[in-house]
Amino acid sequence: MDDEPTTDAPPARISPVPREARPFQGQRAGLVTRLIAAVLDALVVGVVLLGGYLGLVGLVFLLNPRSFTFPELGLVFSLAAAFVVAVVYLTVFWTLSGRTYGYLVMGLRVLGIGGRRLRFVGALVRAVFVVIVPIGIAWVPLSRHNKSLQDLVLGSRVVYDWEPRPVRVKPSEADEDAADVS
Repeated sequence: MDDEPTTDAPPARISPVPREARPFQGQRAGLVTRLIAAVLDALVVGVVLLGGYLGLVGLVFLLNPRSFTFPELGLVFSLAAAFVVAVVYLTVFWTLSGRTYGYLVMGLRVLGIGGRRLRFVGALVRAVFVVIVPIGIAWVPLSRHNKSLQDLVLGSRVVYDWEPRPVRVKPSEADEDAADVS
């Protein structure tokens, strides 16, 4: 009396990778995608800095509401705070998942040597390098393997990856990385 067909086949796996993006999965990211991700990450850093400033304003107001004036932060302090926030943000997210918010939105992931996730020290050095020399991304279109200056020096790479976990890198790409460094 059961009208439903019975199937013994396992349920089909639903891929998080959009159909149009599947051919690019695991390939190195280009300049435009990386720049869009960098702009999104800069916006996140800006929002964090704005939140910190508004928190400071609120604290100053609570401590002395009668003679309240907005704190004037100097240029050096503001640049130092932006540097610290950007380096901490990039380091933490590259260490934990290989992607920042901008990388997540654009379907990117940064990988270390051999296609593995960056470890803390590698992520920290890359973050400092990216924040100090952001123009290093301009090397991507000149590189045979879409590598920024930071990628060339540190042996990292940025790939398209929409999977929740890191994509496995083909052995041939790991060999190319070794050739790039030497």
